[in-house]
Amino acid sequence: MKVKKYVASSMAEAMKQIRAELGSDAVILNSREIQTGGFLGLFKKRNIEVVAAADQQQKRHSFPITKQKQIVQAVASPAQPKAGSLKQESSAAGQKPAEDLLKEMNELKTLIKNMSPDNSGLAISYPAPLQIMNKLLMNQELDVSVQEELLSSILEKWYVEGANASIDTVYSWLEKELSDRISHIPFGGISFKKKYINVVGPTGVGKTTTLAKMAAECVINHKKKVAFITTDTYRIAAIDQLKTYAKILNVPMEVCYTIEDFNNAARTFENYDLVLVDTAGRNFRNKQYVDDLKKVIDFENDIETYLVLSLTAKQRDMEDIYDQFSIIEIDKLIFTKADETSSYGAMYNLISKYNKGVAYMTNGQNVPDDMIAAKPSLIAKTIIGVE
Repeated sequence: MKVKKYVASSMAEAMKQIRAELGSDAVILNSREIQTGGFLGLFKKRNIEVVAAADQQQKRHSFPITKQKQIVQAVASPAQPKAGSLKQESSAAGQKPAEDLLKEMNELKTLIKNMSPDNSGLAISYPAPLQIMNKLLMNQELDVSVQEELLSSILEKWYVEGANASIDTVYSWLEKELSDRISHIPFGGISFKKKYINVVGPTGVGKTTTLAKMAAECVINHKKKVAFITTDTYRIAAIDQLKTYAKILNVPMEVCYTIEDFNNAARTFENYDLVLVDTAGRNFRNKQYVDDLKKVIDFENDIETYLVLSLTAKQRDMEDIYDQFSIIEIDKLIFTKADETSSYGAMYNLISKYNKGVAYMTNGQNVPDDMIAAKPSLIAKTIIGVE
């Protein structure tokens, strides 16, 4: 692939130069208006700068695609050549074209990375499968920087693989890229390493229902001895709702108004495997409400905290909520209402930004169903739309 920059007096003139040098199959990667010449800032001339590319692979290589792959791999990993994989024809005749190909791919990756989404003259032309993938990423509202990195990596794979991969293959690359980028972060549900699981979040995200789902999973699937503590004393309905779940699951429940109440409840549940703590869902834009949690809950004693966020919320609102709760150590996130939206990029953006994994995703109100323990591959599949 050959990438070159052209400067001309008009787009028509630029296209004439591009066709003459790169041929009619060339694509425009970027175009913008520039001003050249002039004196003391005056009399500058308006020109068009165009970056174009053409796939000249077939013209530059007379050997098969499989041989091209071998050369590219050999250049990319010169320290570990495969014995017998490259013979004499790839030494003098093939090595330079392969090096040129890698150089041009790197140049193209740099161009994509440096392209601003606000550039009104932007005109990127990807191969057809990558155009579909690009539209998917934009619709899912992933951060622009993440989109650029993903496209850059996938575009490199596209050319290394001979520029003829199927759409299914491209999607499998994307799924792996998305998963690998967050695979170093701890994911998954309750591990029973801590006795107390504290669930916090703003009003209306479904904390109490999620808590009941977690309790049901622990009681039914893991045969654990579970208890509830609620500090949501602001809403009688919330207490009644949790009492109903406690009765159905046959687990005890304590209502705590102060830190002394919490410590007394902890002594009551001393012989239990797991204690799930519900908190008030209030307007946590007011920092005082978050500070109040410390007056009721012992955050220093054998406890994990999960922040519950709704996928129907705006990303900026979710970030504000996270920042407000950052005075408490947040161990993992829980994302609710996955069934009420078709856009999941904000979830991925928050995972990447805060380096926090996801404990669970919920997709309905049914208890104990409609909840699944999260892992990087699930997040990737959700974004791509794979069940």
